Amino acid sequence: MSLKITLKPHERMILAGAAITNGSSTANLTIENNVPILRKKDILKDEDATSPGRRIYFVIQLMYLDQENRVSYQGRYWELIRDIVQAAPSLKPVINEINEHVIGGRYYAALKAGKKLIKDEEAILSRGEKSIKG
Repeated sequence: MSLKITLKPHERMILAGAAITNGSSTANLTIENNVPILRKKDILKDEDATSPGRRIYFVIQLMYLDQENRVSYQGRYWELIRDIVQAAPSLKPVINEINEHVIGGRYYAALKAGKKLIKDEEAILSRGEKSIKG
C-alpha cells in the first residue's frame, strides 16, 4: 500500500534519511515502499531536546530514522526511561505505551506516544508538582 503525501510550498521532511525541502509550489508525492518519513512538525532537533521527555522523543526519532545504528541508541533510551520514571512516576502509563511500541519495532507509533509524553511532562512542570528537569 502506498502513502500519498502533499507538501506545502517550502515544507521540509525527512524521507529515508534524506532531508527534503519542497520548492515554491505544492508537491504531491507517492511513497511506494516502507521507509521512515517525518514531516517538519514531527522533527525534533538535538538542540531542542531540552527536557527528559524531549530527549526520549529525540532518541526514538534517531532509532526510527537511523536503522543501521538503532542498537547504539537503545542503551541511551532505556537510561532516559529509567530516569524519567524515577523522577515522575505519574508518567508511567505513557512510558509503558512508548516502551511497547519500541519493543515491537513500531517507532513511528512510539514517536506519536512521545508527543503525549512531552505534553504530560509540560503539564506536570506547569503545575509545579515535581521537578523533572534535567
